[in-house]
Amino acid sequence: MLRRKFSWALSLALLIPCAYLSADSGLKEGTPDMKHAGALAFAPRGVLLVGDTVSAAIFAIDTGDDQAAATAASVNIEKINEKVAAMMGSSVEETVINDMVVNPLSGNIYLSVSRGRGPSAAPVIFKADAKGALSEVSLKKVKFSKAAFANAPDSKEGARNPRMSAITDIQYMDGKVVVAGLSNEEFASKLRLMNYPFDGSEQSTSVEVYHGAHGKLETASPVRTFVTYENSVLAAYTCTPLVNIPIGDLKPGTKTQGKTIAELGNMNQPLDMIVYKKGDQDYLLMANSARGVMKLKLSKNDIEGTKAITSRIADTAGLPYETIKDLKGVVQLDKLNAKQAVLLVSNEGRQDIRTIDLP
Repeated sequence: MLRRKFSWALSLALLIPCAYLSADSGLKEGTPDMKHAGALAFAPRGVLLVGDTVSAAIFAIDTGDDQAAATAASVNIEKINEKVAAMMGSSVEETVINDMVVNPLSGNIYLSVSRGRGPSAAPVIFKADAKGALSEVSLKKVKFSKAAFANAPDSKEGARNPRMSAITDIQYMDGKVVVAGLSNEEFASKLRLMNYPFDGSEQSTSVEVYHGAHGKLETASPVRTFVTYENSVLAAYTCTPLVNIPIGDLKPGTKTQGKTIAELGNMNQPLDMIVYKKGDQDYLLMANSARGVMKLKLSKNDIEGTKAITSRIADTAGLPYETIKDLKGVVQLDKLNAKQAVLLVSNEGRQDIRTIDLP
């Protein structure tokens, strides 16, 4: 059961008649009042999910990009941040690519971008096709829906504005949207489940984790990036615990403690990760700010059989990993197909999109 930004959505879409999806989507034409474009994911039928931290809401936008690609194609675009800035009439310094995701149906790549910095930055969505052609995705008169939540943290000035961590990552899973981020409650770290299509329901669970590098339980550290795997959330936190949280433990208005199955090194922030299969073996591939790209063997037995980390760790512990030395500067990644991944690579202010064979 591998899920990451919904590369399995194609098979789901093929099983459900188009008329049913269209009639039951809950999408209505209009212009979404989006204030920030952050974390991205895909729901079925080419619907793009966009996390808006400023509004504390998830937008579902029909991209119309729901046709399967004729053939898989590698995508390589040099200086993508410069191209995006030029198209917006902005400078590279005032252009921030927040997330990157591959549409599992078409293979087209989507970018969430901020024109400017901070809560007042304008949100823009871009698409890059298999030929590397870049275009802005219109947010006017599109079919969309919106799901908001009320207990997001207040916005504060400064580099550590907690409101910008109200939504840190999102995933679609079996008719649910899973949302990680912070709340304004004492146990601030939250995982939320929303029905999709959105129906106004939302359940949030406070998540406590043992942080081996810090030697203590923490309730206010947000999940930085996560995947869903074997009916669990595999969540990575700053400095860098990897935690398993069963979906069944996410119950409305409750608290749960995740199982810390690895400590992957201090002074580091996880940036993005995917799960993929090679032969009969599952792998987790994680990009990090200071520790490169890590590859971990993964199975349900590994997760269940690994002893929980419950005491201070000086270096690394738990599930073993290897560092992919050829991959440097990776800030975002997603599966392009069963054999390839797309990377957003940063080097001295320049950002490129590259396609690689899965290691």
